[in-house]
Amino acid sequence: MLTLQDAKNRFSAVVEAALSGRPQEVSRRGKPAVVVVAAEEYARLVRIAAARRESFADHLLAFPGAAPDDGSPRAQVRPRDVEF
Repeated sequence: MLTLQDAKNRFSAVVEAALSGRPQEVSRRGKPAVVVVAAEEYARLVRIAAARRESFADHLLAFPGAAPDDGSPRAQVRPRDVEF
């Protein structure tokens, strides 16, 4: 893992290594900060993530008890009287 200062000083070498298929990890203040990858690899990872992502509607429908006929008991709640 490169420090941020080393990555700045050798940026061309960092880019060349990423383009040759070796992602370059860079730390800042001793903690992992970023990974430099080739644009082609980044696009591939984004496509994979998008293909695995479900729609928001599917996410809501997967919530337990979301289906009206799933057999789970529903609370019998009556609205309270409110005076205006």
